[in-house]
Amino acid sequence: MEINRELFDKIAGLAKLNFSEDQREAMMEDMSKIITWVQKLEELDTRGVEPLVNMSHELNVTREDKPAEHLDREIVLRNAPRTKDGFIMVPKVID
Repeated sequence: MEINRELFDKIAGLAKLNFSEDQREAMMEDMSKIITWVQKLEELDTRGVEPLVNMSHELNVTREDKPAEHLDREIVLRNAPRTKDGFIMVPKVID
């Protein structure tokens, strides 16, 4: 599969990335190479191969969730940079 300009611009737009013309050409070439490599992997016979679920055989060690003493609301609000009507104000992150 070859990455054309239209597809590259769509992907770059979704990722909110901007490229100069030289960078765009280099990235399009790299992306085409990656897709060719992935297509080559599809030729492998993977019947009977168990899917990889974790990169490690170690398990997460977690503690039991137990109710405990909570923080006092007034202390928390006093330490917040901005508050309004008893809530902590944070910057908007979604348009």
